[in-house]
This record gives sequence, C-alpha cells and structure tokens, in this order.
Amino acid sequence: MRRTIIRGALANGAMIALLLFAGEPAQAYIGPGAGFALAGSFFAVASAVLAGIATILIWPIRFAIRRYRRRRSAGKARVERVIVLGLDGLDPNLAERWIEAGHLPNLARLKAKGSYDRLQTTYPSISPVAWASFMTGVGPSRHNIFDFIDRNPRTYQPRLSSSEVRESSRNLRIGDWIIPVGPSLIRSMRKSKAFWTILGEHGISCNILRVPLTFPPEKFAGVLLSAMCIPDLRGSQGSFTFYSANPQQVGDAASSAEGAGGERILLKFENNVARSALPGPRNSMRRAGGRVELPFRVELNSDRKAATITIGGRSITLCEREYSEWIPLRFKPLPFVTANGIARFYVTDMSEDNFGLYVTPINIDPARPALPVSWPGIYSVYLSKMIGEFATLGLAEDTWALNERVIDEEAFLKQTLDLHQERERMFFDALEKSRNGVVACVFDGTDRLQHMFFRYLDADHPANRGKDISVFKDAILEMYKRADDMVGRVMQTLNDDDLFLVISDHGFQSFKRCVNVNTWLHQKGLLVLEDGRAESGDWFDGIDWQRTKAYAFGLGGAYINQAGREGHGIVQPGAETEAVKREIIDGLSGYPDSDTGETAINEVFDNRDVHGAGPYLQNGPDLIIGYNRGYRASWEAAVGRVTREIITDNTKSWSGDHCIDPRLVPGVLFSNRPVRADQPAITDLAPTILDLFGLATPAHMTGKVLQVDLGAVPDSARAA
Repeated sequence: MRRTIIRGALANGAMIALLLFAGEPAQAYIGPGAGFALAGSFFAVASAVLAGIATILIWPIRFAIRRYRRRRSAGKARVERVIVLGLDGLDPNLAERWIEAGHLPNLARLKAKGSYDRLQTTYPSISPVAWASFMTGVGPSRHNIFDFIDRNPRTYQPRLSSSEVRESSRNLRIGDWIIPVGPSLIRSMRKSKAFWTILGEHGISCNILRVPLTFPPEKFAGVLLSAMCIPDLRGSQGSFTFYSANPQQVGDAASSAEGAGGERILLKFENNVARSALPGPRNSMRRAGGRVELPFRVELNSDRKAATITIGGRSITLCEREYSEWIPLRFKPLPFVTANGIARFYVTDMSEDNFGLYVTPINIDPARPALPVSWPGIYSVYLSKMIGEFATLGLAEDTWALNERVIDEEAFLKQTLDLHQERERMFFDALEKSRNGVVACVFDGTDRLQHMFFRYLDADHPANRGKDISVFKDAILEMYKRADDMVGRVMQTLNDDDLFLVISDHGFQSFKRCVNVNTWLHQKGLLVLEDGRAESGDWFDGIDWQRTKAYAFGLGGAYINQAGREGHGIVQPGAETEAVKREIIDGLSGYPDSDTGETAINEVFDNRDVHGAGPYLQNGPDLIIGYNRGYRASWEAAVGRVTREIITDNTKSWSGDHCIDPRLVPGVLFSNRPVRADQPAITDLAPTILDLFGLATPAHMTGKVLQVDLGAVPDSARAA
C-alpha cells in the first residue's frame, strides 16, 4: 500500500486550508513524516523534563529580571490585563442579526456599554494572513504570509507558506538504519515580531493559546500553545484514515490533490473479526523506507451492536456513531525510537458488510511531543496533565472527512464541539492563573461550522442537493450562542483594570459557485498548455511555461510568469509586467457569471495598491482576486489546474467561505471599554495593546493605535 498524500483541503482557517503533504514530485511539506525531524523526536520527553528542571533552577533569576523590567514599564501601563478572545470567522452580519433577535445577550451588553465595530481584514481575507497581521501589526508585505500555501518560484510547486520542516542533512548509516546526527530544521516563515514578544522583552507576561501562525513556537518571556499549521504525525496538515468492509466505499479517493484528504482501506471480516494496520509517518530511518504502521484488530460483538478495537496493547469498545477518547499511539521507526501520537476512533456503520471505521488525523501527542508544539516545551505536557490529552493539529476539525462524506454532519458537529470544550478548559485555566499581562486565545469552531454548514442558511445552495437541509439548520446559531456564553463567563472574571476584546479575523459568506481563473487565462492565451492538451493536471502538470504569461494558485491570487523570478519566466519586469497585470485587471474586474447574470468577480487588486511597500512584497501574488458574494476560487484552480469550464457549481459540503473581496467579509471588534476609531483594522490591535502597556509603537508597524477609553466600567457592563 503506497500512497502519495497531497491534501488539498482548501480552507481558510481556516480555512481550511490547502493542506499539503507531498511525496514526489511536489515535496510540498516534508514534515515529521520526513524522518520525523527525529533528531528532536527521540529525546522529546527527556528534553521536556530537562527543560522543566532548568526552568525551576533559573526561575528566581528570571523572576527578578522580569520584575525589574515590569517595574520599569508599570508606571506607564494603563491596564493591568488585556484579554483577547478570538472567534475565528465570527461574521458581523450574523452577529448583528442575532444580537437584535436577543440570541447573544453578552455580546449585546459589550456593544451597549463598551463598544462594537466592524474590523477591516487583510488582502486576501484568509486566516493565516489576518492572524499574522493581528500579532505583528503589519500587512503581508512585511510579515511574508499571503495564503495557506506558497509556490516555489523556481519550480512552480507548492509549499506550506507558514513554516518549513526539513530533516537533518547529516546521517549515520548502520546497516539498514539511517540515524540523523545533525539538527533538523524547523523554522517559521512568518517575519516581524509578535506583540507578545515585545511585551516579554519589557517584563510583561503573556499567555497565548492557539493563535494561528505560531508554529513553530517562538521563545519569549511567556507561555504559548501553537495552532494553525502544526502538522499531524504523518507530516500533513490533517489526513484521516477510513476503513470499510464495502469495496465501493474505498475506491480511489487519491486521484487528485483536491480530493485526497485521507486514506481509505478495505477491511475483510471472517467470523466477525478483521485485521488491518494504521499507517503512520514515512520511515526515512530505514533504507527500505515505507510507512511505520500499527497493526490492529476489530471484533464485532455477537449482536453487532458494538465493536472492540485492539491497537497498541489497548482495547476500546464502541457502539455505532460513537467517538472514542484520545487513544495513545506509539510508532517505532527503529527499535529504540518512538514517535508518539494520539487519535480518536469512530464507527460509522456497524453492519458486517458495510462496517465503517473512521480514524481522525494522528495528532502529535502533547504529553510526548515529537515536534515542538508549545513554548516552553513542557507547557503542552502541563496542559495534558491538567485537562487530559487534547488535539494539537493546527486544523483539528476534520472538514475534509465531511467534504468527502466519510463522516456526516452529526459526527463532524460532535467533533467540533469536543475540540471547542478542550480549548475552553485551557483558556479559563490561563485566565484564572494570569492576573496581569495578556491572555489571548483563538477558538476555531465558529469558522469550521460556517465552512461546512453555511448551506443550511442558504436554501438555494447547490450543496444542498441530496443532503439534509433541516436537522442542523441551527448549528451555526448554537455555536454563536456557545461563544456568547463564553463571553459572559469571561466578563464575570474582569477586574476594574482589565480590557476585554472579542475579535474575529474575517466574516463569512455563502460559497455557491467556483471560478477557475486558470481556465480564463488559458482562454485568453495568457496561460498555454502543452500541445494536444485541453486541460492540465494538478500543480500545473501540462503547462507550457515557455509560452505562459500568468497563472493562478492558492485561494486568492494570480502571478505573472516574470523573467528572473519564476524558473521559466518570460515576462520582463517593468512595462511588460505592468501590461499583463493591466490586461488581467481589466478583463476580470466585474467579470459576469453568464449562467446567473450575477457578477462573479468584483475587482482584481494590484498587490502594490493593497499591500504597500515591504521587503516581502515580491513573495506574494501579483494580483489579488476579489470574488463577489457566493463565489470563490474553484477547488481545481487552487491546485493549479486548468479545466474546461470557468464557472461551475460548488456541491461540496464546504459551502461557506471568506476568501473573497475583503470589503465583503470584515471581522468584529467588541470591547468592554469604548474604542474610538475610524474604520479599525486588524493590524491596529498589536500597536494598541503595546500602547496600553505604555510601550511605543515600533517603527516597522503600520497599524495605528486605537483610542481606548479606560474610564470606570459600569456594573451593567459586567455579566449578571
């Protein structure tokens, strides 16, 4: 069983994202699956213990230094504590409607007694871009994040935009073993300092939980649990495994990048017993390679009302449509090396001929992390002891399993709510233990449910065909109400010198129709296929680069095939590049959907006009596509494919999105204090938080300081 897994889960933030794990030829994300960055993996637990001992030993010195620095800053600080509750994708239109209807009383109280405004998002309006701007106070041209994925300009192949994980280049070969002896590379591609790093330099503590674009975790004077872009144990951004006794349910789901969110494996039962194996990471520590696997056994009870799964010396019994707890999984690429993961198991169907077993992506075990998921490393260990095992995967809600109908809406909703509860426990623990500084936590459930359930809010959505349209029609509202309840609980903990902000990185719209800009470019002669081809394959397979002037890639951008920058660039910088950009801008701005009569693309933006000057401007797309409500880049365009039709229906469960004209999807900004600003933007929050603690805005930040009225908070602004 050999598979090249390239997950093209195109999410925002989430989502999701276009998730990649490549073997040959794309090599898009060589994560833990590439030898596991095993130089660190083998000693993960020992390192965490040593780090804990070192922390204890040097704590008095660090405490004295931090106290000295804090005393120097305390005289200028105007707040004791800033609490930031991030609700990814919380949409202002829905929030305002449901506040008016009385469904969100705590957000209504913040709006009435503090302040509320719509928060400008980034160009493009994609989660990693927006959250990177939140933490750094700058736009993409200064923090270097433009999408979930980036292209290698020399090869046109995809790579994860947020981080790079590379195995050691120095190895010791002993027989069949390949032992890494040099350090592996794990580095963030995000540039510019996060505001909490600057605060830490001045002795102000921060507790940062699950803010996207924090992998790998950076060393600073605080604690941090990473989020979006943490890989799973296979090195992908989230690959499920599905076992079925029905050959028709297995099939070949890996025929394309945008349709390969996991692996499907046939189970054969004899006398109610089946045996198989769970694929783990690629084993680059043996010459023979292959995958490290864990054998397991499934036994159906005599009445077929339950199944017992035995794996790794542990047995779990599940009824139909029941999730297991997190199950520890120990993969051994070599006898003396263990890579620890965790996963949950879920039986989709209990009948023998149609038995289905879904296994979530294998998360890095927070108690024994194979890759760093927190700062300090022992912090994830502490959290696992406090609340039990929890998801570490950056995009933990398995949207792609629902998109491929491996699980249904009920299973996805249960998974999303369980993950939300895990994060709530972390957040309120941090809130209780942090009496000063910053506590920031981002919750993903609002975003993920809107991606997968938005069709319930849109009766005419093409994705409703053949699917339930009533059972979960209130799921998004219920998630908003759950978030509102959390807001109320935070308000009960506030002190007089606290500032409480509720923010989102962007809003949401329905995603009904897919637009393939590559197909339009092909029809206009700007993208040329090899002779004899009418369509291309994934990742530009079949493109004639010697005759191609432009191409689209990812969720929001188009690139000029520029000489001296792209590997086979033919368009000269300067006047020729500007002419090609102008042709695309003029041709696609206001582009109509001939089938519906609606405008599919509002405007195409020149990157210089929306990003401004910055050292990383040339790393991003040359043009940003501002899709209209109801439209988005097609699944095929996002993976660099040319198809025959420009606009088609979106029939996937992924029915809502925000990767459109950023003017149509602002986020929200609620505060327990009046915030006075004209069109506040997400880039304004970092300099504002620094200002509240008495620190000047660094010269590199482009966001402005918002004026916050820190007068006494009336009792009516607190939750009852």
